[in-house]
Amino acid sequence: MKEYAFGIDLGGTTAKIGLFTTSGALLEKWEVATDTSNAGEHILENLAAAILGKMNEQGIQPEQVEGVGIGVPGPVLDSSIVPIVCANLGGWGERNVSAQLSGLLNGLKVLVGNDANVAALGEIWMGAAKGAKNAVMVTLGTGVGGGVVVNGKVIDGVHGAGGEIGHITVNRHETATCGCGKHGCLEQYSSATGVVRCMKKLLDENPDTPCVLRGTEFAAKDVFDAARNGDALAAREVDEMSDTLGMALANIASTVDPEAFLVGGGVARAGDVLFAPLNKHFQEYAFKSCREIPIKQASLGNDAGIYGAVRLIVGA
Repeated sequence: MKEYAFGIDLGGTTAKIGLFTTSGALLEKWEVATDTSNAGEHILENLAAAILGKMNEQGIQPEQVEGVGIGVPGPVLDSSIVPIVCANLGGWGERNVSAQLSGLLNGLKVLVGNDANVAALGEIWMGAAKGAKNAVMVTLGTGVGGGVVVNGKVIDGVHGAGGEIGHITVNRHETATCGCGKHGCLEQYSSATGVVRCMKKLLDENPDTPCVLRGTEFAAKDVFDAARNGDALAAREVDEMSDTLGMALANIASTVDPEAFLVGGGVARAGDVLFAPLNKHFQEYAFKSCREIPIKQASLGNDAGIYGAVRLIVGA
């Protein structure tokens, strides 16, 4: 094993980049802007320039680098190919990212993964589930992302869509359309945007019930804060949201039976006001053998993606 590796977490606004030792120590991290112009034509060029620049700055020779891992916001096939246009990257996608970026990096090994799957890999390597071989990560942000790791390997599936937990159908009667085009996806209820949507609906359906959020422009954090402070209607929304999420996790447990569930993203920062009812509802729905699976808050935060990207390389 060589001395260094790079991890990249590619997002629609910025790409986070980390320089690591191959044993998992983060030496330095920085960000570069994601240029989505011309269908993202310059994204890989800019990432290559950032890595080569850092190698030059630190006096790192190519023979000292094990490789570069990259997490991207879309399905990935065979640790190399993005088969469809990625969300939020200006139409970027449908390319062999591994081959193209490797060519720009003078032949350094490059492996690619879906960003949520890669974050899960990071958490079981150096995060909240360190040492585990089997874990499921759910990221509750603007949407709901997911990653499933079994026997230390990411389950990405035949079409690169393994771990799309946010698009499990949890309400077949839903009339509102999810961003994916389906109806009744978990993302519509348990994401930050889903919590706000459902809270607004609850307020409309209960016009005579007092609520501190009524008449305000609130975010998901405000809903959890209100529930924590005893607001009955906000507490009802949190309970309904955690009930839906608990049911989804229970169904996943019956399929995967992981050592732990990891919950990350901005919504997870709500803490006990989320995790207490989530654990309760999970145990209500879970198959008996799975009821004791812990549901933990992810610990690497926004760095999970770069850790996991490096794990793609050093665990290959």
